[in-house]
Amino acid sequence: MVIDDNLNVIHETNVKFDDDLPEFGTQNGVQVQSDKLTITTPVLLWVKALDLLLERMKAANLDFSKLKSLSGSGQQHGSVYWKEGANQTLKNMTADRSLHQILESSFSVKDSPVWMDSSTTEECRQLEKCAGGPQKLADITGSRAYERFTGNQIAKINKKYPEEYKKTERISLVSSFVASIFLGNYAAIDYSDGSGMNLMDIRAHEWSQQCLNACAPGLKEKLGDPLPSHSILGSISPYFVKRFGFSSECKVIAFTGDNPASLAGMRLQQGDIAVSLGTSDTVFLWIEDPRPTLQGHIFCNPVKSNAYMALICFKNGSLTRERIRDESGSVSWDGFTKAMKATSPGNDGNLGFYFDVMEITPSAIGVHRFNGQNCKVSEFSKEIEVRAVVESQALAKRAYAEKLGYKVCHRCRTARRKKMSSVRRLRIMEFVALDSCGSQDIGERDQSSGHWRCFHKPRYTTGFGRCVQCPSVHHRHSQFSLPGMCLQSKTWSGSSFGPVVCKFRENGSITKAGREPHL
Repeated sequence: MVIDDNLNVIHETNVKFDDDLPEFGTQNGVQVQSDKLTITTPVLLWVKALDLLLERMKAANLDFSKLKSLSGSGQQHGSVYWKEGANQTLKNMTADRSLHQILESSFSVKDSPVWMDSSTTEECRQLEKCAGGPQKLADITGSRAYERFTGNQIAKINKKYPEEYKKTERISLVSSFVASIFLGNYAAIDYSDGSGMNLMDIRAHEWSQQCLNACAPGLKEKLGDPLPSHSILGSISPYFVKRFGFSSECKVIAFTGDNPASLAGMRLQQGDIAVSLGTSDTVFLWIEDPRPTLQGHIFCNPVKSNAYMALICFKNGSLTRERIRDESGSVSWDGFTKAMKATSPGNDGNLGFYFDVMEITPSAIGVHRFNGQNCKVSEFSKEIEVRAVVESQALAKRAYAEKLGYKVCHRCRTARRKKMSSVRRLRIMEFVALDSCGSQDIGERDQSSGHWRCFHKPRYTTGFGRCVQCPSVHHRHSQFSLPGMCLQSKTWSGSSFGPVVCKFRENGSITKAGREPHL
């Protein structure tokens, strides 16, 4: 995605791993091993995808020379293992070869463990033991030990492939891996993405030596020092200047994880709650005073280095919903919505739990259905099944959010990714689960948050609010309306009024509308 200095999107390009790069044999971008717990992605798939992405942008006649800075986000927790000598390769890339050709021998581990991996339970227990227990580990790193977290994946690599680990010169997260390619040098891991590794002291903003020692020898040197998520890493590699025409002055800003990027892109503030509906579903919010528990996570804030974000992750998200859609014979989301309309809210007491892969919250796997008499059953009708998967996922988010002490109120706004595109399914999330009063699509927000971290500009956001003059109803507010006042007579769709910034009081009223300095 390319934007101008007014945050207008002027170009978009994408690569679909399965369709565009079938030679890697992935399904939904990953490879599931025979144990159903080990889930990886070939590192060279990502490299070749970047080649293809840039070539498509070049073919679209994008003028790379006008780009002033770049940044991005990557799936959290995934790790990339650079072989000894790889940094010299990065520094000396020649423009007559593709990235895939240049880097094909630069990785000591060919298949990167990703966030869906659940194969490190033994390593998790060992880390918690060394830290003094799960709560002690959470107090240090923001989370108890989780199988997908990078420190535990590194411990497994060291144990299972000791020679490959010894040959590893640098370990990157997916985010810093891509940043390293653009930089032509190893890029530092940022605070926010780095706090999803079970390795960082989130208050000191540095690696915890106690945790490093528990995972693998010499790990601090292999990770490098972390830095703030909005740091300028340096100028872009000469490779991209010569091959694609980038300006040599184009700056590379630290990349971060996809969940922190969503918080930045949504411009959340203290007290806001967001629900992101994607491949994995997440509930997250901005906090100032972190209080880690055994459920959920505390990460360093990607926008404000001395603040934090809380997050609960549910692994079975859009892929589970898509499976139910396909198996119900709906074919499309319109058919899915039609099936849901055939049932009433509450589903007549029918409730299902859908864990296609080992779930994070709670730790469980399998599909479990219960009818209105609380008896376990083997199947539902397609209409009941469709509503059951949506309602059960929504209720789980609310239950775990409240368990962590989140205060859910009508001012909450629901964020969604494009995987969950049906307005009706989103309404269930808003009203059944969260009592929300509005939503925003973050399909582009986590993509463009990297741009927003590149510079500080005034910007707008859209929102719903409860009017102080008529608090019984919600209205969209225009930037030209008075603070806290609604324009009941105005039609939002097609009107001349632009998007707005709305700040919400605890009771849901609006305290301010209009232009607001970015972040």
